[in-house]
Amino acid sequence: MSMRVGIDMICVNEVRDSLADHGERYLSRVFSAREVSDCTSGARLSPSRLAGRFAAKEAAFKALGVSDEAVPWTDIEVLRDPSGAVSLELTDTAATLARREGIVDFAVSLSHEREFATAVVIADCRNTTDCR
Repeated sequence: MSMRVGIDMICVNEVRDSLADHGERYLSRVFSAREVSDCTSGARLSPSRLAGRFAAKEAAFKALGVSDEAVPWTDIEVLRDPSGAVSLELTDTAATLARREGIVDFAVSLSHEREFATAVVIADCRNTTDCR
């Protein structure tokens, strides 16, 4: 089995500042409606949860090997199931890139510590001899 790993860490204040400066424009450019809903508790949006998803998207870009290709942020969704486990769902350009690179599955882990969020993404290239 061959795999690729991506990792990213972000300061929660960067997300908080982007929300303050750009509001809905930032949210709709980077996050899906499902992600925003998942990061909302009551009427309150959690910058920490959004930061974790942002880090996961960055880590996924690294695992995908995105270089010069324009992959919209919203092509990668970080979803949480009722147990709290997170997964990635790729669509459009990101899904096409994953197929082209021979990636068949992803594992993702998020962590939050005070003002930082981090994510690790492992891309499984099981159907190829190696990830290109």
